Amino acid sequence: MIVSSFDETELPDYIRRRLRAGETAGVILFGRNMESEAGLRRMTEAIQRASGGGALVAADQEGGLIRTVPFAGPVPGQSEQADPGEARSLARGAARELRGLGVNLNLAPVADVVTPGGALASRSFPGSPEEVGELVAASGRGMAEERVAATAKHFPGLGAATANTDDAPVTIEGERAELEARDLPPFSAAIEAGTPLVMASHALYPAYDPADIASQSDAVLEDLLRRRLRFRGVVVTDSMEAEAVLSRSGVADSSERSIEAGADLLLLTGSGSWNEVFPRLLERARTTPSFRERVAEAAGRVLALKRRLGLRPPR
Repeated sequence: MIVSSFDETELPDYIRRRLRAGETAGVILFGRNMESEAGLRRMTEAIQRASGGGALVAADQEGGLIRTVPFAGPVPGQSEQADPGEARSLARGAARELRGLGVNLNLAPVADVVTPGGALASRSFPGSPEEVGELVAASGRGMAEERVAATAKHFPGLGAATANTDDAPVTIEGERAELEARDLPPFSAAIEAGTPLVMASHALYPAYDPADIASQSDAVLEDLLRRRLRFRGVVVTDSMEAEAVLSRSGVADSSERSIEAGADLLLLTGSGSWNEVFPRLLERARTTPSFRERVAEAAGRVLALKRRLGLRPPR
């Protein structure tokens, strides 16, 4: 239920130990981890050897400015893609290249519908909510054709944000009916197309929950995403080290709240965060039956995702 990160260009021993022990679902890779195409391939092969062939290997490969793997597409950003056929073709080509390099999970596409002044304008598909939905669904289908898992983000919609939650707390104002009409169609389209992951936003949406940010809100993750939109796949958080999260509480507290609220997979982008999060979740699961049930549910979804990608179950 945890995706780990590290700073090195070679797989560090502590990540190997976690993978061998089944104490991490996999890793997220960043530009800092990649010196060459051959080096990336060696690294992902080492990751799978350590895990017994069962690791999720994730990257942010939206296209344009957000392209973690420089040796793979898509080169055009989402804002430059207006045709579903083109979006599907670009996603399929990028997924083929990613899979060849050992990456099996793409934290894309962005499913946010941008409003004027939105911070994610350069990263989002253009058009109406319905047009964005067609593009999101096409992108996800393209990745699926090459057995790379797509991730629709950032639920329930971050297009109106004037800042990135990585950098600052964000509140998305508006009446519930307004937000649903603008922001939900792309996520509905992604779910209908079989997109296997949805990423939870770290913004606050008072219309849904006046107290908790989306990634820690059962009103958003359970009531809206699971019950209303009938999503059955994996809910992954955005980076748990985002300023919008850490301005509220430490990474261990936040991770526990996200799991309680309905998240299945925690994205840890700080190399030391696992040391705080894993012991906390393990202790809570050992002492609290209701949390243990939530862990079992989440782990089952992650294992189903791994089977879908042709990965082996953990030892």
